[in-house]
Amino acid sequence: MIPIVKGLIEGDRRSLAKAISIVDNREPESREIIREIFGRTGKAKTVGFTGPGGAGKSSLVGRLIPECQALGYKVAVLAVDPTSPITGGAILGDRIRMLGNLGDEKVFMRSMASRGAVGGVSKSLRNAIRVLDAAGYNLILVESVGAGQLEIEITKVVDLTVVLFTPNTGDNVQAVKAGLTEVGDIYVVNKADIDGAGPLYNTIVDLIGDTERKPAVLKTSVKTGRGIKELAQTIDKLLKEKSINYKDRERKMLEEELKVMVSDIVEQKVAVMLSENKKYSAFVDKLARKEIDPYMAAEQVAASLFK
Repeated sequence: MIPIVKGLIEGDRRSLAKAISIVDNREPESREIIREIFGRTGKAKTVGFTGPGGAGKSSLVGRLIPECQALGYKVAVLAVDPTSPITGGAILGDRIRMLGNLGDEKVFMRSMASRGAVGGVSKSLRNAIRVLDAAGYNLILVESVGAGQLEIEITKVVDLTVVLFTPNTGDNVQAVKAGLTEVGDIYVVNKADIDGAGPLYNTIVDLIGDTERKPAVLKTSVKTGRGIKELAQTIDKLLKEKSINYKDRERKMLEEELKVMVSDIVEQKVAVMLSENKKYSAFVDKLARKEIDPYMAAEQVAASLFK
């Protein structure tokens, strides 16, 4: 067992932080780390928080942590921040909004850059979850960036999805239509202490809460503390209910991950093959001269690559 894996399993926070950095940056050592810890994973439950920017995801997650701890969970938080187009790094604002928990040694928090991944979900997120799982954290709260409808990608990574709305998102019906109406396990009207919370809550209950899935619809207020404990209890209840089919859910997520990984490998190999293929350049010339259309060119190039 390599030292960094031994350290994170024994509870060394430096080893844990370093291991997440390695898998997040996809350094050569990341494959060995995942290979060694993979058999120890599969115990942690994951909850994703999504919704429009400004919905108060970070603040709500911060208030939820002690409530989840009171239910017996060892909690870790992964906050997927927007990637800077200049530096490629994360803005890392989420940990600032969760300052109340930064001194808690029982909680591990980490911000990760989305790196342009679809739906604002980092491609390294699955492996970061595995590292935390192996380190003994049995509840991992994942907050994704506010990226509109593409936020559904987070549902492919977590066991339970919490969708947040706020009264200040504009027209209630349009806000719900533009949101994640088919993927949430729990819908939350956050900032319930401000005007418009009641009508928005009623709209969500009418349009989503009464569907065949019958997701939970709750009101919360970080400012007053309203609904925070109820949300933690609802999360706990649903996680326990979902644990009955946990293996099936895990298999589906692994299947999706494998599909993405194979696609990435094939894409990289094709890029190399194209750069070395003289016919490819000839087809580009034909396209430029309008002697062939893009569809026909693509089909013929692909046929030459995969004979």
